[in-house]
Amino acid sequence: MYQAIVFLPLIGFLIAGAISLIGARGRNPGGLSDSHDSGHHHAPSVSGGAVIHHEHHEDDHAPQEPAAWGSRPAEIGTTGLLMISAILSWVALFYVAFQGHDTRVPLMTWIAAGDLKVEWALRIDTMTAVMFVVVNSVSALVHLYSIGYMNEDPYRPRFFAYLSLFTFAMLMLVTADNLVQLFFGWEGVGLASYLLIGFWYHKPEANAAAIKAFIVNRVGDFGFALGIFAVFAMTGAVGFETIFASAKSLAGQHITIFGHAYDALTVICLLLFMGAMGKSAQFLLHTWLPDAMEGPTPVSALIHAATMVTAGVFMVARLSPLFELSPTALTFVTFIGATTAFFAATIGLVQNDIKRVVAYSTCSQLGYMFVAMGVGAYSVGMFHLFTHAAFKALLFLGSGSVIHAMHHEQDMRKMGGLRTKIPFTYWMMVIGTLALTGFPFTAGYYSKDAIIEAAAAGHGTIAEYAFWLTVLAAGLTSFYSWRLIFMTFHGETRADHHTYEHAHESPLVMLVPLAFLALGAIVLGFAFAGVFTHAHDVEGFFRESLFSANANKILEEMHHIPAWAAYIPTAMMALGFAVAWWFYIADPKLPRGLAEQNPLLYQFLLNKWYFDEIYDFIFVRPAKWLGRFL
Repeated sequence: MYQAIVFLPLIGFLIAGAISLIGARGRNPGGLSDSHDSGHHHAPSVSGGAVIHHEHHEDDHAPQEPAAWGSRPAEIGTTGLLMISAILSWVALFYVAFQGHDTRVPLMTWIAAGDLKVEWALRIDTMTAVMFVVVNSVSALVHLYSIGYMNEDPYRPRFFAYLSLFTFAMLMLVTADNLVQLFFGWEGVGLASYLLIGFWYHKPEANAAAIKAFIVNRVGDFGFALGIFAVFAMTGAVGFETIFASAKSLAGQHITIFGHAYDALTVICLLLFMGAMGKSAQFLLHTWLPDAMEGPTPVSALIHAATMVTAGVFMVARLSPLFELSPTALTFVTFIGATTAFFAATIGLVQNDIKRVVAYSTCSQLGYMFVAMGVGAYSVGMFHLFTHAAFKALLFLGSGSVIHAMHHEQDMRKMGGLRTKIPFTYWMMVIGTLALTGFPFTAGYYSKDAIIEAAAAGHGTIAEYAFWLTVLAAGLTSFYSWRLIFMTFHGETRADHHTYEHAHESPLVMLVPLAFLALGAIVLGFAFAGVFTHAHDVEGFFRESLFSANANKILEEMHHIPAWAAYIPTAMMALGFAVAWWFYIADPKLPRGLAEQNPLLYQFLLNKWYFDEIYDFIFVRPAKWLGRFL
C-alpha cells in the first residue's frame, strides 16, 4: 500500500511526460503559445520573426494553437492515479496513526561510500501518514480542478506531468528515513515549483518569478546542506534513528568555525532551520512567495498553500529530538515565526491582487506554525498545517474561480458585486475566510487558537512576544480576509460592463474540489482537535514520531491559561470583521482617505517593507556589477 501511495504519482508523471514529449515532437516548432492565466498584460507571441501584440478582446484566452495531442489521457490518467493515492492515504492514516502500525519499508541501498551508507527506505509513522493525507488529498483535488481551469491551454500534458512530479517529490520528502533522502525530496519540490511557476515561459514575469523562487531557496538550501554535513561530521550518520539516538551525546559538544567554538547542536539546528526559512518563506527569505503567484492558480493552491511551503514545518517537527536539545535554536524559531506572522499580515492589508492577498496570508499562517514549533508544541503546529491545507487551498482555488469568471482579471479594484453572479464560489470563499479567521467551530478556530494558547503558555520573553504578535496578526488577518470578500463580491461592481455581464459560475469539475475543501475547512478542526492538542491523546496518536520532553507540559499548560488569553483571538477576529465592514461596506470612501492621510505608511506597506529594493541594492546590483567587470 505504501509503495502505491508514493509511486502512483511518479507513474502519472511518466505517462503525462511521455505524452507531452510525443505531442511536442508532432507539433509545429515555430510559434510560441499565448495561453495564460492571469497576465496583467499579454506577452507578445513571436511568429516568424515578427512580434504580434494581442489586444484584449473577448476570446482573449482562446488558444493560439491546437491543443496538444493526448491532453485528455494525460489529465485523466494523472488525476485518476492521484485519486487512488489520496484514498489510500486516508486508509494509511487510520491504519498507522489510530492502530499503531508504524513501519519502515526498505527499497534499496542508495549510496555506499566509505563511512557514508544511505539506505533508500520509506519511514511510515503518524507524521508521514498525516502528510500523506495533506499532500495527496490536496493534490488530487488540484488535479481535478485543473482539468477545468487549464481547459484552454495547449500544453496541458506538460502541466499535469509537472503537477504529478511535484507530488512525487513531496512524498519522497515526507517518507524520508534519512537526511539525504529528505534533501532529495526537498530539492525535487524546489525543481517542480520552478517548472510550475514558470509554466507560461513566454511571460517575462513568470520566468523572473520562477528564477527568483529558485535562487532565494538556494540560499536556504545552502544552510540546510551545511546542516546535514555538520550532522554527519558530528555523528557519522545521516539516518534518523542513529542521529536521534546520539543526539543526547552531542549536548555540550562544540563546532569550531573560523577559530571560534560554538555549541554544536545550536549550529546544526540553526543551519537546518535556514533551509526551512527558505522553503516556508519565512521573514528575510520570504520574498519569492508573493511573486510565485505568476504561475497558474492551481499551482498556487498546491505549492504555496498546502504542501511545499509546509515542508519546513514538517522538517522541524521531524527533527524535534535535535531542536528540543537546543533552547537557543527554538527561541530563534519562535522569533522568526512570530515576526513573519505579523509582518506578512501587515502587507496583506493593502494588496489589491486577489492572489497576492492569499499569498501573504499563507506566509503569515506559516509563521504561526513555526511559533508552535518554537514553544515546543509540535503537535499543535502539525494540527495547523493539517487544517490550513484545506482552507487555504479552498481560498486559492476559489480565487481561481473568480479569476475564471472575470476573464483573467485579478485586481480586486476592478471587481465588486459578484455575489449574485457566482453564488457558489462566493459561499465557498466565505467558508474559507471563516476558517482562516478562526470563526468559532471552524477548522482554523481549533488549530490557530491552539497556537496562540501555546504561545501564552510558553516561557520567556520570546514566547510573550510571539503571543502578542500572533494576537495582532489574528486581527489583521480577519481584516484583510473580509476586505477581500467585500471588495470582490459586495457593493456596486467596478468591473467594465462587458466583463461583468459575461461573468459566470465555473464548470462543475472546478466546483466539486471547492466543495470537498470546504467540508474539510469545517470538519477537520473538531474531528481531530483531540489527537493533536490533548496531551494524553497526542502521545497515543504520534507515539515515537514526535519527540518532545516539554510537549506534554506545554499541552497541559495550554488548558490552564487565563480566560482572557483564550478569548482574545476570537475578539480580534470579530474586531477585524467589524473594521473591514465599516471600511468597505458602510463607508467605502474611508480607505482612500486614510491612505492619503498616511502616505508614508501606505507606501511602506504597498512596497512590502521595501525588502525587494534593499536586496536589489545589497546583493543584485553588486553581483551584476561584478559580472560586468569580469
